[in-house]
Amino acid sequence: MKLSLLALILVLFQSSAFAWDQKNFKMPTKEELKKKLTPLQYAVTREEGTERPFNNEYHDYKETGIYVDRISGEPLFSSLDKYDSGTGWPSFTKPLDAQNITLKTDSKLFASRTEVRSRLSDSHLGHVFDDGPKPLGKRFCMNSASLKFIRYQDLDKEGYGEFKKLFSK
Repeated sequence: MKLSLLALILVLFQSSAFAWDQKNFKMPTKEELKKKLTPLQYAVTREEGTERPFNNEYHDYKETGIYVDRISGEPLFSSLDKYDSGTGWPSFTKPLDAQNITLKTDSKLFASRTEVRSRLSDSHLGHVFDDGPKPLGKRFCMNSASLKFIRYQDLDKEGYGEFKKLFSK
């Protein structure tokens, strides 16, 4: 089957190779998000909820790749920086790019904590604590519901090919 040049361009453009476009990201409306996200994903990302420990998609996930914001697609964390903190949530020693997250003081519970949010979509991701492994001593404790995993073999196809170099030794 032969494709015309225009048809080929349309197929490439419609593929997820253009999945994450920081410059053209437009925050979906509340109604669009409620259709796109599961109730748990919506509660976590938009209402600062928390999923149950040990009963979430990525707490013990071991594939190679990157974790991105479920709404904006912003690259957030690498599987290379993921570790088992014993808490039941996916934990990371550092973000992929600190510019893609914002930190806020969260005083909702008994003690003050540092909340981690994505920059573009302002999604609630989780919290960062000072009890992580050396050398940085940070534990970015995230909710799986706010993340989407992109497998190493899919990085190019999903528009994140620039991150493949992280996994080269």
